Amino acid sequence: MRHLTLIACFAISGTRLLAAAADPGQWPKWRGPDDNGIARSDAPLRWGDDENIKWKAPIPGRGHSSPVIWGDRIFLTTAVPTGSAAPPSMPATPGGPRRGGPPGDSGPQVEHRFEVICLDRKTGKVLWQRTAKTATPHEGYHRMYGSFASNSPVTDGKHVYAFFGSRGVYCYDLDGKLVWDRDLGVKMKMRLQFGEGTAPALDGDSLILNFDQQDGSFVVALDKNNGKEIWRAVRDEISAWAMPLVIEHDGRKQVVVSATNKVRAYDLKTGKLLWECGGLGPNVIPAPVKMGDSVIVMSGFRDPNMLSIRLGREGDLTGTDAVLWTNTRGNSYTPSPVLFDGRLFLLTDNGTVSCLNAKTGVPYYQQQRLPKPYTFKSSPVLAGGKLYMASEDGDVVVLKASEKYEVLATNTLKDQFFIATPAFADGEIYLRGQNTLFCISGKP
Repeated sequence: MRHLTLIACFAISGTRLLAAAADPGQWPKWRGPDDNGIARSDAPLRWGDDENIKWKAPIPGRGHSSPVIWGDRIFLTTAVPTGSAAPPSMPATPGGPRRGGPPGDSGPQVEHRFEVICLDRKTGKVLWQRTAKTATPHEGYHRMYGSFASNSPVTDGKHVYAFFGSRGVYCYDLDGKLVWDRDLGVKMKMRLQFGEGTAPALDGDSLILNFDQQDGSFVVALDKNNGKEIWRAVRDEISAWAMPLVIEHDGRKQVVVSATNKVRAYDLKTGKLLWECGGLGPNVIPAPVKMGDSVIVMSGFRDPNMLSIRLGREGDLTGTDAVLWTNTRGNSYTPSPVLFDGRLFLLTDNGTVSCLNAKTGVPYYQQQRLPKPYTFKSSPVLAGGKLYMASEDGDVVVLKASEKYEVLATNTLKDQFFIATPAFADGEIYLRGQNTLFCISGKP
């Protein structure tokens, strides 16, 4: 009888865990709960400065990290100068300098506080704010698109993990108590001082951090409970910004990391290299996505390419039939793709949209121009069958997520400039502008 009671308890516990995992009120990671850019609830179709804005909260300093959400709490990061010198402001419209010039132009000689902020999701009120570290950055960032707080945090519902790249990683409980911190002893050297900004991955007890830079690249797995290193793999790579993706195939979990020289997959438990595949161009930024028994990776700078790679093989897969299809048109340089119902949606930095059959790579439509000449750095998000795209111009364009191109709405917030990817939870949108976080809600 006791045995049956234990089985029943485990079954109930498992049901609760599954229910929590499918909770539409959570947005625990940069690309959403399933790492594919899809929300588990609908979202408002229309809003404006005087319509469907539930609240807006001022955010100090400068940061392009996206908010993450658990329950009634929102977590985000920022970097605030400690002195009177302010960080360089972002132009309200695109067209400013494309890069930061000399390092001092983007503030590396100025001491900053690296902050973690928790806000009430219902009101936007700050619940707590912690200074993870105070330091003077050794290197600058892209004047228009960079920041010293571009790595989005991640949460498991018990703790929030704030990753500041060269400034380390910090674990807090949901009430703001520091549990542990870890300095990896790295001063990253990024291409043309474009800046750091790779989101961490979290799976089980493993926190995965990628440090692809001009020299000394590596990926490391830390124990999320104490910050201790589980494994580290040295990488023959140059600067890249793609978030690691943890996937499972044939009962084995692996960490897929997109990069210029090779896309590589590592065993989640040991860090052993499982397979690798060349073919992408430089400056790899978009996150990988999993499609059935394959993984899709993309680059969109010089020599753009997209690869659909069959899972289950080992070794070097370059040029083999493990590469199911490729695509060189309409690939994104910065925004990550959205995978929905077998359709892969791509958004380019200069404002074109494509929809491909994710199984075959055949386009339903390709390089479709949006209504205005927009530019994008934020990644698209899908909610309720609609694709939301937040532009640098302050507009969020909404498309129907179908095989036919159709614009449903264009929503404008005056004097805004969107670089961070929006978060979606429980029918609401959390949109980070230059210095303000907006809650967009159609609820009364």
